[in-house]
Amino acid sequence: MPGGAAEQIKERLDVAEIIRSYIPIQQAGKYWKGNCPFHKEKTPSFVITPEKQIWHCFGCNVGGDVISFVMRYENIDFTEAIKILGEKAGLDIRQFSGPDQRQFEILYQINNVAKDFFRDALWKVSEALEYARGRGLKDETLKDFEVGFAYDTPEALLQNLLKAGFRPADIERSGLCVKNERGAYRDRFRNRLMFPLYNQFGKTIGFTGRIMPNAEHLDLGKYVNSPETPIFHKSKFLFGLHKAKGAIREENAAVLVEGQMDFLMMWQDGVKNCVATSGTALTGEHLILLKRASENLILIFDNDAAGQTAMERAIDLAGAADMAVKVLPLEFPDLKDPADVVKAKPGLIKEILGKAEPAMKFYFRLYLQKSGMDSVELKKSSRAVLEKIKGLASPVERAYWMRELATRTGIEEKFLHEEMGQIKTAMKQEPAYRTGRSRSMNQEIKDGGVTSKAQSRKELMGERLLSLAMAKGEFLENLKVVQDSLLPSHRQILESLQNPEIQLAAEESALKDMLGLRSALAVEENSNAKEAFNLLLREIKREGFKEKRAAVAGKIRFAELQKDEEALKLALKEFDQISKEMQNV
Repeated sequence: MPGGAAEQIKERLDVAEIIRSYIPIQQAGKYWKGNCPFHKEKTPSFVITPEKQIWHCFGCNVGGDVISFVMRYENIDFTEAIKILGEKAGLDIRQFSGPDQRQFEILYQINNVAKDFFRDALWKVSEALEYARGRGLKDETLKDFEVGFAYDTPEALLQNLLKAGFRPADIERSGLCVKNERGAYRDRFRNRLMFPLYNQFGKTIGFTGRIMPNAEHLDLGKYVNSPETPIFHKSKFLFGLHKAKGAIREENAAVLVEGQMDFLMMWQDGVKNCVATSGTALTGEHLILLKRASENLILIFDNDAAGQTAMERAIDLAGAADMAVKVLPLEFPDLKDPADVVKAKPGLIKEILGKAEPAMKFYFRLYLQKSGMDSVELKKSSRAVLEKIKGLASPVERAYWMRELATRTGIEEKFLHEEMGQIKTAMKQEPAYRTGRSRSMNQEIKDGGVTSKAQSRKELMGERLLSLAMAKGEFLENLKVVQDSLLPSHRQILESLQNPEIQLAAEESALKDMLGLRSALAVEENSNAKEAFNLLLREIKREGFKEKRAAVAGKIRFAELQKDEEALKLALKEFDQISKEMQNV
């Protein structure tokens, strides 16, 4: 997509207004600030400058423009962000779209028409409607999530889509119809209760169909999903996320279940921070989506062997991604899944959610519950728990649970550590940039993103001084005193602050923008800004003297090598003078 759309969006939209629609922010002079949505923090380190149309977080050191914010917050690609923001900016994005983008739009349109067709059918077929109600779904829920029904005829949807003007090839590409060996098109979904699948913005991207009870005896598969298409990827899709993401942020926890019926019944029962994996195993991409909203995860899986296996895999994957995982086991012999529990005991799951136990406690109970285990059983069970502990991303958590395991089993920690060293970790951790963990603290805004670089103590102090001076104009005059001790780039920025007509190079200009953002926090972080400024002044003066003394030390060594007594005498005198001046700082 051409850059024209991006530039027009940034010209028309105010970055602060867009960001405040996602998170709470407060004005701080010409800047805005708030708690960063990309990592946990109590003190605001997220700053926006409308003048430059940029944002930056000084806690996790990420930053960019309005487009990069929406991409990161919603976990979407550039094209999707452009579409969303283009609508807000009043742009006709189609004029910027090439043939590939229009093909995406056709798939969205086909799925939307199919959704309306299935939805209307449910309210026309009494058998389907009564089945949905019999499963415990209320009419309000059916309407809110546009649950539908696929007729038990081979071309009902196909004919409807053809009448709407769509080409057979595009309908086949959507996955809603398939071509048989004779080249005839047939509906993929027949005689099924239909659950529309929505992306994070409420657009229909596919369907799941549950076979009606009168056809369960046939070899058709109880649930059928839309195939992978350019707009639907199972590994990146969570059912209900478009409705639940706000509640997940508010509750600071996501409740994860396995299927659509579980989700719908939980939602209906008041658990609004719930999502479902929808017929596929939990993936790293799913966790990335959830971590955008919260790093806390509560698992409620089916009460059978398959459910327990899936839950263990989910615990291990989320633990390796550095998420805080809790488990709410369904210990009801006659109730298999969350949907059954909600139907039989309304309100119970919501009531006991607070009793969910940490995942490692669940593992301790699962593997170490036998009393009087012999040495072979104890070793086997301890090793199983050690595998789980080793998979945790946090060293602190690993240490805590190692001590707990030693206490529970009576095995000394040193032997447990030796045993753990022999275990190969099956679960690989997601890279830090994928899981959302903090990157290097030494990063700067550049071209709408961040670049890392090592920083010296002098560089860090210079940046802090400039930030304080930008926050408090009266400090600027005092900063001139140490101008010669600053780095060249910092001197140029200082000169531009004193004379706004000075044009900076691109790199210094980007650094100045970042320091301007930092200034919005500088005073608040220092209750006594003047004291902090004066302390930094003294320290940077000392750094300047250290550099001078190091240079003179080089003169002394050279004079000694040359056996130049006069030069040595002058150098030693200069060295003493600098040392005295350092003591007076």
